Order: sequence, then C-alpha cells, then structure tokens
Amino acid sequence: MRDGDAYLKEHRDEHLSQLMDLLRIPSISALSEHKPDMRRTAEWLAAEMRRIGLTRVEIMETGGNPVVYAERADNPGGPTALIYGHYDVQPVDPLDLWVTPPFEPEIRDGKLYARGASDDKGQVFMHLKVIEAMLAEEGRLPVNLKLLIEGEEEVGSENLERFIAEHRDLLKADVVVISDTALYARGVPSLTYALRGLAALEVHVTGAKGDLHSGAFGGAAPNAAQALVRLLATLHRPDGGIAVAGFYEQVRPLSQEERDAFSALGFSEEALMADLGVSALPGEPGFTALERLWARPTLEINGIFGGFQGEGTKTVIPARAGAKITCRLVPDQDPERVLDAIEAHLKANCPPGVKLEIRRMGGAPAAMTPIDHPAIRAAMQALSEAYGAEARFIRTGGSIPVVGTFGRVLGTPCVLMGFGLEEENFHAPNEHFHLENFDTGMRALYRFWHHLAETMK
Repeated sequence: MRDGDAYLKEHRDEHLSQLMDLLRIPSISALSEHKPDMRRTAEWLAAEMRRIGLTRVEIMETGGNPVVYAERADNPGGPTALIYGHYDVQPVDPLDLWVTPPFEPEIRDGKLYARGASDDKGQVFMHLKVIEAMLAEEGRLPVNLKLLIEGEEEVGSENLERFIAEHRDLLKADVVVISDTALYARGVPSLTYALRGLAALEVHVTGAKGDLHSGAFGGAAPNAAQALVRLLATLHRPDGGIAVAGFYEQVRPLSQEERDAFSALGFSEEALMADLGVSALPGEPGFTALERLWARPTLEINGIFGGFQGEGTKTVIPARAGAKITCRLVPDQDPERVLDAIEAHLKANCPPGVKLEIRRMGGAPAAMTPIDHPAIRAAMQALSEAYGAEARFIRTGGSIPVVGTFGRVLGTPCVLMGFGLEEENFHAPNEHFHLENFDTGMRALYRFWHHLAETMK
C-alpha cells in the first residue's frame, strides 16, 4: 500500500515553510483586536484548500468567526469522512516566558515552536498535506472527504452547534475524524476512543446585608466565607469519593478489558507525583490514578472568592462568598442530571443564617466511539503500520464538546486520531510540535484513508 512517504519527504521543506506561514498569523479568538487575523487565517486555509485540489471550498459565516468548509467526492457510493479542526489559538501570555516570539516559528531540536504548532493548526495542516500527496500520487482520494475548520474552539465554539444543526445535510458523513488530541507518549502510537464530558456551576452564599466588623458582630452574625467552606466540604467523603447522592448512578463501569489495557500501558503514579511535585494522588478509592484520570467522574472546586483579599489584616465578617465548580463526566452521565444532584445536595447542606444561590454554567456529555467500529479498526491498523509498533487504545480526561455535538446532531461517530504530546505546552508559553510526529503522523493518515475505504466499502 502507498503511504505517500516519497512525496512527503520530497516536499517536506516546502510544507514546513507553508506551515510556518500559517503559524505567523496571530489568530487569537479570545481577543477582539485579532478579529482581522481570524478572517485572514480562514482565507489562507481556503486558498490552500483550493490549491491542493479540493473541489468545493467556502468561507461560511456563523455569527462569530467564520468556518472554512471544503469537500471532494471521487467515490460515488463510497464512505464519506468529515475532518474537523480549528484554526484559532490561545492567547500567548505571559509573553516573557517564550524563548522565541510565539508568532515567529522556529525549529529547535526537532521541534517546531509557535503558538498553534500542535493545537491545532499543525495537525489541521497535516490533513491538507496528506490530501495534497494523495491527489499528486494517485489523482484521486480513496474516500469522499469533507472538511470543517472552525475559528472559535478556544472560546467554547459558541456558534458551532447551531451551524452544524443548520447544515446537517451538507455535513452528513459516515465518520468524523479529529486530530486535536495527543498520543499516550513519545513513540507510542495510540488512539483516543473516549473523552470525558463537563458540567459547571457557580455557588454564591450571602449572609448579612453588608460586611461586618468582627469585633462588634463576631460570634453572632453569619460568616458567608465560613458557611461556604463548610458547605463545600460536604461535597466529598474523607476517602476522596464524591458524597453527592446520585452522582455515580449513571456512570458506565470500566470493563475488565479496558482496565487490563490501561494497566498494560505501564503508567507510573510515582512519576506523576514527581512531575506534579506532590506526595500523594488523592481521589476516589478503588481505582488507579490513570483510571480516575480517564474513566471516572470528578467534582472539582476551581476557585473560591469572598471577604478581604488584600495585604495585611482586615477584621471583617464577609457578607458574600462564592465558588466555581466543574465536573468531568464519563459515558452515560447526563450533565443536567448531575447538576440537579449537586444542587439538591447544596440546598440540603447549606448552613443556617445564609442564603444560597446556584448558577448553572452548562455542560456537555462524555463521548465514546466503540473500539470495534470499522473506522477505529482502520485507524489502529494505520497507526501500527506507520509507527512500526502496536497501537494502543487510550482515553483522555479532557473534553471536546463538538464530539458530542456530532453524535447528537449528525449521529456520526468520531475517530480521535491526534499526534500531539501532552508535554507540548498546548496552552502555555513555548508551545511546540515534535516533527517526528508531523512526519509519521502524515504517513499514518495516508494509510488510514486507504484502510477506511476498504473497511467501510
């Protein structure tokens, strides 16, 4: 089977130069001053898609930053895949921690440094170059392809679900392929088959009508900060489990096959503790740290606010205090049902003398593609061949809400075939992409499209 290796090697320098041109555009979706850069990036991608031979290319409006859509159908009646990615990037702060400027790409020690190098411009670009290589070497694509590249992923994809729903016929496909995840480790080909979901809320506690002097009112007036701390402490059991009634009711248990596969990865809890600089890894009992990271739900306090925060002492009884809470969810958990359970728990355990307000911030369900799906089998085969090692199944503890959207709106399973590494500083200074995965990943993608054509014909 062809793998495009000769073409990709011959044009590697040219391709890296093109990628650097794309990375130089500061497409930061969170900052309004970069609105023109968002449009410029979309236009760059559209021009490149036309140049490599995609037959329909459009910049489509969303109410926010535009999406870039493209397609090519060389196989009437054959399988159709939708490639999803994003062209927006994270802000670059703190700028002084970058070794080289974030939008001046540089290769050092086999790694390409720039904002967006790995998340997600570099991985989107790989798909374009594989399409270019297939058309140059074979004159056609082995499967029908559609591409949907958005510009708001880093700010929550506010307009994307509506766009997908409004264009469901245009986006109809047999499978969605996303390269916005990471390999398990360097040199370990791996495929993510499950993502955790998300549920978020804010808790606000109010005591007296205003802050009070602790000498005049201490011992009698309710203290909002103390009430909040008492309330938050009820959310977890002393052993690390979550104490909210009904929280675990919908959790899909890990199969023994999955637990064995996790164990075979050789994950080191000692290495994780050393990397984090901590002496213990607390959490739900009965599960390894890796199982808790990938396949068990969490309830985390992300921030607490209230009372005096300045330097020195201020003898005040806070009238107001609050906290931000998020939960990572696993397959079968309904975000609204989880939020219902947390809300009921908080109301039942609220200390006397204070008022409680709960603000729901939304959520998204977990996503899982069955490991026996033909597209998953095709991806695992392609990864094993390209890397010369047996590919592994992995989960990830993070969330990509659009995966659930594709399943819910289009009924389409997703193949999460990413080539980043967790160490590549995706949202931090000195983001980079290991070029060995840039090269090997494109060989894997080239093979994947051929295997997909065979397994889904």
